[in-house]
Amino acid sequence: MNLKKAFPDKVVDAETAVSLIKNGSRVFVGTGCGEPQHLIRTMVEDLNTQDIMVYQMLSWTFANYVDDPKFLKRFSLKLFFISHDMRKAAFEGKIDYVPTYLSQIPRYFANQRIGLDVALIQVSPPDKYGYCSLGVSVDITQAGAQSAKIVIAQVNPRMPRTWGESFLHVDEIDYFVEYEEPLVQALPNLKNQEIANRIGFYVNQLVDDGATLQIGFGHLPNTILGHLSDKKDLGIHTQLITDAFLPLFEKKIINNTKKTLYPGRVVVSLCMGSDKLYRYVDDNPMFFFRSSEFVNDPTVIARNDNLISISSALEVDLTGQVCSDSMGHLFYSGIGDQVDFLRGSAMSKGGFSVIALPSTAQNGSVSRIVPHLSEGAGVATTRGDVNFVVTEYGIAELSGKSIYQRVMELAQIAHPKFREELIEVAKTKHYIFSDQLPPSSDDLIFIESYKNRLTLRNGRTMEFRPLLPSDEFAYRNFFYSLQEKTIYFRFFYKMKLFSHEVVQQQWASVDYRKNMSMIGLARIAGHQEVIAIGSYAEESESRAEVAFVVREDFQGMGIASHLLATMEKIAKANNYKGFLATVLRENTAMLHVFKKRYPNAKTTISGGSDVSIHMDFDDAVERAAGTGLHRDNDDACVCPIPDGK
Repeated sequence: MNLKKAFPDKVVDAETAVSLIKNGSRVFVGTGCGEPQHLIRTMVEDLNTQDIMVYQMLSWTFANYVDDPKFLKRFSLKLFFISHDMRKAAFEGKIDYVPTYLSQIPRYFANQRIGLDVALIQVSPPDKYGYCSLGVSVDITQAGAQSAKIVIAQVNPRMPRTWGESFLHVDEIDYFVEYEEPLVQALPNLKNQEIANRIGFYVNQLVDDGATLQIGFGHLPNTILGHLSDKKDLGIHTQLITDAFLPLFEKKIINNTKKTLYPGRVVVSLCMGSDKLYRYVDDNPMFFFRSSEFVNDPTVIARNDNLISISSALEVDLTGQVCSDSMGHLFYSGIGDQVDFLRGSAMSKGGFSVIALPSTAQNGSVSRIVPHLSEGAGVATTRGDVNFVVTEYGIAELSGKSIYQRVMELAQIAHPKFREELIEVAKTKHYIFSDQLPPSSDDLIFIESYKNRLTLRNGRTMEFRPLLPSDEFAYRNFFYSLQEKTIYFRFFYKMKLFSHEVVQQQWASVDYRKNMSMIGLARIAGHQEVIAIGSYAEESESRAEVAFVVREDFQGMGIASHLLATMEKIAKANNYKGFLATVLRENTAMLHVFKKRYPNAKTTISGGSDVSIHMDFDDAVERAAGTGLHRDNDDACVCPIPDGK
């Protein structure tokens, strides 16, 4: 459509268009990379324009003017999110921040809670039917244009035409300013790549094939996406698409085939990145752009099964409260889409949320896992909304956990130099036991290699990982789930209590080298339960004493044999040459497990009721591929570690 021919009175130059903005007007400006730069510059340069209140979500061009006192006398900026370029101005009080959920902003425009006189937007040229596309910025821009009394559109042929509900008809636009210029390009600043890679490594463990993801903008989200290249059939329902998604699109890792809402389509609200990204979304039917009111609506988000929300934060306190928009009293970013997606993921079938952040700030001098949020810090996400918190030191699972458990989970993913201090402060607040031991001060990244999975003969999958201090409740529950005979085989007496003090004794000595414990976890009724524990403790420089316990309803499935092989691998990595075990003579199943792997093991029968077994790793017989898919006679696979080891 030729606009000049079709609407000669509506096609004007920028100077004429902005002259229509009356003093005292409330002006909406399109978002981020879709903002109409030419119109903004022209408005600012028109000195007749005075006392203008500007509403915008992400602002770039205005950052060039906020240090000019003359500009600040003429314009009042009210931003729903503080971009990197506007952060300094926010700290200095030169702009105003409007804290709200993105899903609610369109309603504020529609019901005149935030009245708009003029909307400055950017669109693609109209098609032959008269429809212009909002392109990379549908988000709140569509609502702003529909609610303003006057709509002025910069028509830019470089603006992509995006699919979905991204269109405005020429009849909905009052004035057109035809002006071609490159779109704003936004690429995140590079920060500590090693820390980001470690966080990405842990987030990868939480993302299953077929999940639908939401993830934000920035260096850390970009790095996390780079760590999902081993996944399959991922889907996307998110506020924002960036360049970091492109490799996953190109490799078909993101294909949206498993989505339950708009299968085959990426549901998105805006796009920020490079010209390569803008060309990729241009006229690409895979992308379904809709307004923030739809994309960020928790009830809409929840229609995606297995929706995983991945967002970042500035700090998390020991109870699970999250601050994401301010550093103390200084506003840093915004609430944005975090709360919308956390609540939507919580309602999603199989969905959950992840808060990812580095463990420290200010070059490692300040912990981001804190006893309490900083004075003035906003609670963007309540302690009841958080599922997982991830730092470069691991994963903390908070959902359904008590304050005591949360403290232990979060302390063990804090930077090692802050862990003891966090535990001591938690004691003064009576969050935890007064005799609570702090987590290890070691960097335990090396124990990640110990993790593994096993498919049982009944088709269920078990996860095996090292025992952590935060497992205390699960460990106690496991003990109390065992039958008396199993407990007797494990401890050589009918142990009745497995108290907090006993549990601490068990894991306090675990250093993951000389003393090691692995737990086996199975998913039961939607949560994981400990169903097996294997441990070894140093007996001499070359030999460690080993023991196992498997819950009765999981015995006979090869679990003890698998644990034995796993513990052997770990012990060998720590320079041990063999195992020693002491087993009750009547525990024939456990004797069979040891003999099966170490056929030349030496047994010594004491005058009492127990048997000592000496096993050399060089004598080990590897099990056939597909361990766990056949039955081992380990129906009572328990044997003890003597007290004090």
